[in-house]
Amino acid sequence: MRKSYVTSMPNHIGAFLKASECFSALGVNIIRVSYNKAVDSHMLFVDAEGTEEQLRKADVELEKIGYLHNNTAKTSVVLVEFCLLDVPGSVTNVLRLINDFRINISYISSQENGTDVQYFKMGLYVDDPEHIAAFLNEAEKICKVRVIDYNRSEKIYDNSIFYTSYVTSLAQTMSLPEDVQQELLVQVNLAMQTLDEHGLSPYRTFDSISKFAELLGASRGEAFVPRISTHKVTDQTEIILIEPPCGSNTIIIKSKQKILFVDSGYACYQSEMHQVFRRLVPAFDEMHKTILITHADVDHCGLLPMFDEIITSPRTADCLKREYNKQDGYREQNPLHKPYINICKILTSYKAVHPDKLHVQWQEIETLHAPLTPIGYFDFEELHFEVYEGKGGHLPGEVVLIDYEHHLTFTGDIYVNIHGLTPEQAAYNQYAPILMTSVDSNPKLCAEERKAVMQRLGVGQWQIFGAHGFRKDYVVNT
Repeated sequence: MRKSYVTSMPNHIGAFLKASECFSALGVNIIRVSYNKAVDSHMLFVDAEGTEEQLRKADVELEKIGYLHNNTAKTSVVLVEFCLLDVPGSVTNVLRLINDFRINISYISSQENGTDVQYFKMGLYVDDPEHIAAFLNEAEKICKVRVIDYNRSEKIYDNSIFYTSYVTSLAQTMSLPEDVQQELLVQVNLAMQTLDEHGLSPYRTFDSISKFAELLGASRGEAFVPRISTHKVTDQTEIILIEPPCGSNTIIIKSKQKILFVDSGYACYQSEMHQVFRRLVPAFDEMHKTILITHADVDHCGLLPMFDEIITSPRTADCLKREYNKQDGYREQNPLHKPYINICKILTSYKAVHPDKLHVQWQEIETLHAPLTPIGYFDFEELHFEVYEGKGGHLPGEVVLIDYEHHLTFTGDIYVNIHGLTPEQAAYNQYAPILMTSVDSNPKLCAEERKAVMQRLGVGQWQIFGAHGFRKDYVVNT
């Protein structure tokens, strides 16, 4: 059995030795350690392996010596900018005031800018909001003062309680319960360690995670306004396209009074999407709900627990089963992607779906030699699709559905109409490549798959529905 410990240790010689002796005495093996004084001078992350009883005793012993993170004081840091005259000694009065209020400084940065003033930025430790408010009132008598939002500062300025401040901010943005914040803390550290081991700067990535969370949070509740459009196929068949501000599209196919859903968005929008479904499909709550999934990404599978039957390819089913059994899915099998996918799952409240709901529609082909390989057919009332599996350029298990009779295709994320994105979708989509290096598992192969999709379309006018953005109208001439 494995467990992740987030410990807060005193910053002095022998602190880690004391924790190590605690684990060793209980026969617990340490399998991962992460500590970086330049990032956080107190926080140490330990992944340990042992029996359930051994780890339970380790909890008790670490609690006794005050090393467990949940015992630490909830201190935060406020970044304050002081606008001072660019003359000798101008900062002295501010420093004296800070001293009088007995406030510790974690960060100082200032540089002359060719004007008559200089901007001093200081990170100030805060454990009492009323105390810092009184300080700011007094500081205003000396000079202009501005409190800077931590998440919008140019770089991470606090080198001593970064993890706590950062995770608290993310959790507040997404209204996360306290019981998941510890896991979020572990994944944020894992991301930091992964970047550090690859010689990469974490600041741009961590700023992007913050902006990603802000976009998710800004689209909740009444602010959740998806673009909804209806597209006629025949007199008895139509497609309703639901495009949320963040996450994948959801398609509702209505044909001869039957309903089929294709893909779903993030779990954090479950209540909002439920209202949309009820409005578009009045019998939604009472009906047998069937959904087809183009691939197993978190932004396509967040609402799966709402459905009774989930149609997938064999590889997509395998990925979803692995997640349910708390194993790494396809994205997490890439060490560079793993922490960011886990952070995304936590921020969006993702829950793995029960395997009993999965219905594997097509036989697995062991080796996929071409960018797109035919794997079978899928009929839904008036629609008759040929089904192709991609080689894994975007994600293993991905499928494309092509109806040659009605000139209709669903491409998932293999082909996306980037020119048909709303401004909100475009803002959201710019962060995924930063968080995961690339949204595609193999960008070159995915480009070949996109080309193969277009080559398979016959002569005529086509309606192409990707998983992000508006419908693409595409004409193939003779």
